[in-house]
Amino acid sequence: MKRSMVRTRFAPSPTGLLHVGGLRTALFNFLFAKNQGGQFILRIEDTDQKRFLEGATENLIKTLQDFRLFPDEGPDLNSKFGPYIQSERLGIYKKYSEQLLAEDKAYYEESEAGRAVRFKMKKTGVSQMEDLVRGELRFNNDLQKDPILLKSDGFPVYNFANVIDDYSMEITHVIRGEEFLSSAPIYAQLYEAFGWQKPKFVHLPLILDRERKKLSKRAGDVAVEQYVKKGYLKEALLNFIALLGWNPKTTREIFGLEDLIEEFSLEKVNKSGAIFDITKLDFINREWQKKLQIPLQDDRLFARACELLKERLGENFSRPLFELIWPQVLERIAGPSDLEEKLPEFYFYFALPGYSADLLIWKNTSKEKIKSNLQLLRDWLQQASLAKYDAKRLEEKIKATLAERGVGTGEALWPLRVSLSGQKNSPSPFEIIAVFAQFEETEIFSRLDRAIDKLSA
Repeated sequence: MKRSMVRTRFAPSPTGLLHVGGLRTALFNFLFAKNQGGQFILRIEDTDQKRFLEGATENLIKTLQDFRLFPDEGPDLNSKFGPYIQSERLGIYKKYSEQLLAEDKAYYEESEAGRAVRFKMKKTGVSQMEDLVRGELRFNNDLQKDPILLKSDGFPVYNFANVIDDYSMEITHVIRGEEFLSSAPIYAQLYEAFGWQKPKFVHLPLILDRERKKLSKRAGDVAVEQYVKKGYLKEALLNFIALLGWNPKTTREIFGLEDLIEEFSLEKVNKSGAIFDITKLDFINREWQKKLQIPLQDDRLFARACELLKERLGENFSRPLFELIWPQVLERIAGPSDLEEKLPEFYFYFALPGYSADLLIWKNTSKEKIKSNLQLLRDWLQQASLAKYDAKRLEEKIKATLAERGVGTGEALWPLRVSLSGQKNSPSPFEIIAVFAQFEETEIFSRLDRAIDKLSA
């Protein structure tokens, strides 16, 4: 069969949500095809009916659409996405299995479970396959067992269906995960049995966790959908996933889809495993947040934070107040990965927690001195027009006032911050005052009075 242009395919099984490894395989196939001016095909591998999950196909299609990885061909392109479905092609697989049977390259196997067709693997010599990243792959045939091609229910096994479909769809490059290396001998011998030209193969490196173990695709936290729900931008996810096994050979790390299409090449694909580093994902996500300047009403991370706060605070949650403190939140989180852990540090904005007078004390400073310092600051704040100050200007003015009065910054600013936050660790008192000055200025004085009362008790 003549192959006039590069044609790649993504062939997922509809057995659950699309995971990051699957999205990477789809992305690399898409990028290579587009970089070469070729075509990208989507094929749903639903031959394992026992593991078929209702709605999984729709989820796969929607996820690829969301990331703009559109196919160029299919039986129903009117819907923009028209994937080939293997369960609709059973007659094709039956025809080719009958050809192998007629040529004595396959045989029927009778068992209690039914009548299946098995392929006669060569048991001598070696099978060969060229991998564009790993070089020549060689497999000893004496270690091979005869695999099933067609099950008793008429459905082909995954490997057989892939070879038939890749040939009939004129796929030139099969880009897939390293986990498929074990099935490479079957592919090699099937192509030889039919007398077909093999496509070019690329086996992508495994995606590993921080302990260098394979990232399990059945773990809920590797589903692409879950990362989007956590607040990661799709642009950032795609950028990050592209760097899992592909090295642009530059210091550049931020790539849009169009950039990736232009820069991508198989020569830059690594052999060694790729570490899924959540810290790097958070970094890339922050860079994309700056780049896109997404309005707050469209910010998924902000929306996720609002959901978490509503769950925890109920009626105490105030969206207008949270919009004011959101920049503080962004400064103190790495990204969506630690949002849930860090949000409790900001609960005090919505309701002051209970705390003891001892927390107000700075080192060995006396209660009376702390109380006097708080009263001094309260009086200054009462006279100031707080709404005109941002946090930086407020810090300058308050520190200048303390210096004029000969008051140490620690013995004044520590209790000021604690009185406003009710906790040991929090944003600076200037940031807190600047927020309340815009939202509800009386809260500043209410909290200061409460601290002074604690020291008077």
